[in-house]
Amino acid sequence: MSVFDKAKAKAEELLGRATEVYGESHGDAAAEAAGEARRLEGEAEEEALERDGHHDGHPDRPHEGHREGHRDDDGLAGAR
Repeated sequence: MSVFDKAKAKAEELLGRATEVYGESHGDAAAEAAGEARRLEGEAEEEALERDGHHDGHPDRPHEGHREGHRDDDGLAGAR
């Protein structure tokens, strides 16, 4: 897993989330849908990279900061 591939996937995920939030806040359904699609593509790519390679070369040791279910937390719980 290349650091650049992981950074690219994370950037796609974050840009998608930003577009999605823009669409939500401005009532733009097209931007919201496009942002959601981009975010999901980034998440899928990142998960595929993690599945294909190990974070530090040790398959029995999870990567630092890893916790189950963190994808559900978008950080906007108070904003809704």
